[in-house]
Amino acid sequence: MPELPEVETTLRGIEPWLENITIEQVTVRQPKLRWPVEPSVQLLEGQKIRKLSRRAKYILVETDVGTAIWHLGMSGSLRLVEDDEPVAKHDHIDWLLSNGKILRYHDPRRFGALLWQAPDATESEHLDHLGPEPLSEAFDVDYLFQRSCGKSQAIKQFIMDGKVVVGVGNIYANESLFMAGIRPTCAAGKVSKARYEKLVACIKLVLEQAIAQGGTTLKDFVGGDGKPGYFAQELLVYGRGGESCLHCGSTLKEIRQGQRATVYCPKCQR
Repeated sequence: MPELPEVETTLRGIEPWLENITIEQVTVRQPKLRWPVEPSVQLLEGQKIRKLSRRAKYILVETDVGTAIWHLGMSGSLRLVEDDEPVAKHDHIDWLLSNGKILRYHDPRRFGALLWQAPDATESEHLDHLGPEPLSEAFDVDYLFQRSCGKSQAIKQFIMDGKVVVGVGNIYANESLFMAGIRPTCAAGKVSKARYEKLVACIKLVLEQAIAQGGTTLKDFVGGDGKPGYFAQELLVYGRGGESCLHCGSTLKEIRQGQRATVYCPKCQR
């Protein structure tokens, strides 16, 4: 599914075309997404977009009457198209913009969402439980080490927990742990502070590289400009189970953790 770099790539792709632009019309063809599309989103019609931002895997679009919150789910994408672009199957929502473009939401599996937050709400129920952003100063070794104390949970599941830190999905957890030399099955509470310091740096580096290269292309993801990401070309372990480690030549091992594929090097990661 689209992870933090893919969502950030989408935001950067659409932001120049949406900020300070008026939403002239909202068309909802399929309201039955992961959560039903609220009728309140029609309030967006005639509203100027004041600001776009990202929180975890959510894209926030702020107007004077409220904030629309997009989530891409497992297969969703937001693209800018011309106003005469034919509507395809699974094109569920359109925003007609005053610049003549359409922001179009496409989602074959319908696990995404368009949520609504009233202007007087302190925070959305979908956002208020989230941990810090991984690229922020709040996410540092002191924070992560303190949160890990006494945890028997495997380190990979620990860093994928959105209440601990947002946006470190399966792909990037695999890659970060490999770069840090930490075996994904290690108990979070047994990892030293020195190793957490390296892990924090690796998480930030992997995500920054992925964002710079446009996210990771798997099956469904395309960015806001309609072009796929290219970080998949740089993956060191994810999707390479049974192949040779690019660092030491050992055979990479693949296991299942929390119903997700985990790939690691038995020699490089301890």
